[in-house]
Amino acid sequence: MVAQAYTVAFDGIEARPVEVQCAISPGMPGFGIVGLPDKAVSEARERIRAALNALAIAMPSKKVTVNLSPADLPKEGSHFDLPIALALLAALEILPREEIEQVVALGELSLDGKLVAVNGALPAAMAAAAQGRRLLCPRACGAEAAWVGAAEVIAPASLAAVVRHYTGEAPIEPSTPGELKERTTTGFKDLRDVKGQERAKRALEVAAAGRHHLLMVGPPGSGKSMLAARLPGLLPPLTATEALSTSTIHSIAGLLEEGGISREAPFRSPHHTASMAAVVGGGRAAKPGEVSLAHNGVLFMDEFPEFPRTVLETLRQPVETGEIMVSRANAHVAYPCRFMLVAAANPCKCGHLTDPALACSRAPNCGEDYLGRISGPLLDRFDIRLEVPPVAYTDLDLPPAAEGSAEVAARVDSARQRQRERYEALGVAATTNADIEGELLEQVARPDDAGMELLRRVAERFHLSARGYHRVMRVARTIADLDGDEGVSKGHIAEAVSYRLVKGA
Repeated sequence: MVAQAYTVAFDGIEARPVEVQCAISPGMPGFGIVGLPDKAVSEARERIRAALNALAIAMPSKKVTVNLSPADLPKEGSHFDLPIALALLAALEILPREEIEQVVALGELSLDGKLVAVNGALPAAMAAAAQGRRLLCPRACGAEAAWVGAAEVIAPASLAAVVRHYTGEAPIEPSTPGELKERTTTGFKDLRDVKGQERAKRALEVAAAGRHHLLMVGPPGSGKSMLAARLPGLLPPLTATEALSTSTIHSIAGLLEEGGISREAPFRSPHHTASMAAVVGGGRAAKPGEVSLAHNGVLFMDEFPEFPRTVLETLRQPVETGEIMVSRANAHVAYPCRFMLVAAANPCKCGHLTDPALACSRAPNCGEDYLGRISGPLLDRFDIRLEVPPVAYTDLDLPPAAEGSAEVAARVDSARQRQRERYEALGVAATTNADIEGELLEQVARPDDAGMELLRRVAERFHLSARGYHRVMRVARTIADLDGDEGVSKGHIAEAVSYRLVKGA
């Protein structure tokens, strides 16, 4: 007889169904696993042997064959331990087969039979709900998986608890969702701490309101990193849909803490020595990279020209499309990555290109060489390119600004709400101005006659590309939303254009 259990194999954030078939047949005693298992799956037999021994359950003196179907789908990870053990116990008639076939299981077994937490409980619960099954997972994953709501989640602490549950000896109550981590402003750095840089603060507000990509160029100590560090305090909390999609990626990466889903927009800041796989995703199992972990949030890249050229160039496609395809020899995985790119750069290697008293003897060629590491096509994808001048010593003695992050965040939230309502009324999936294009952009962001004339003159004078032309329109639309205006006027276009023209960038 063949017993079945069900689990999932992860293909990016998609949990693909896998049937675990276990057959016990006459022959030389052995335990074989087939169906493209990786090393971690093949080693499951040793963990299962030890776990069953801890329960005083002897392995049969027959040939045990486990097939993971579909057999041409690669199986990776230790979460196959529990479903294989369930199928084996059902084949031994220790557990009822009809009950085991009604669950999707995942979990790693320790040698004493305890269930160890694994990544991906949230997308696994979604897959179980789609199949009309319950989810069986380790206790540490139960609160996370229960957020799906559509699938009942059973989260035992050990294999012994699984046996007692399905034999009716000690039923386990379904898990409840973990604590919803609401966005709090107490842990954020306040924009009021930044002295001077009023133009940079305004640009940061516009970028946050429309999810526009921002590049800041300025000498060391001008406050570029300080400004970026205050961006999380300006962003509105994630919607329920955004929080779930972001948490699904973090679940795959094992970053969810205590099963809680956060409403706070992610803020990722990789070091400039990060590899391509770390930034865009990849590795042995094609895991999500920083661009995907920043989905619905911010990716801050300090010392932007110091990143390897290959890493920078790979950003061009995800910045434009909001999706990254991680292609490896044995995997082709798509991850969502609709993020806001914020980059900071010095104007040259020493950083003092604009100060004749401090600049090196190679100025201005050193600046051209340094910023030349950022290609034209990538530079063109920044909606806002901002020059951040050094802060005057006299500004440091000024009292704190009257307006801090709370006031700016309120305006950003109002502008975001206007955008959501506008695009919901139009029946489109866009949520911010950065998402619109084509006819929709012309419909909602076309300026009045005076603004259109200014835009045309600027495009001709500064040779704006079609992409740059449309990005100016998007930024102008966001400025109008911040001002509470229904239409885009000449003043909005003028401010948007001023964020596009930066010396050396």
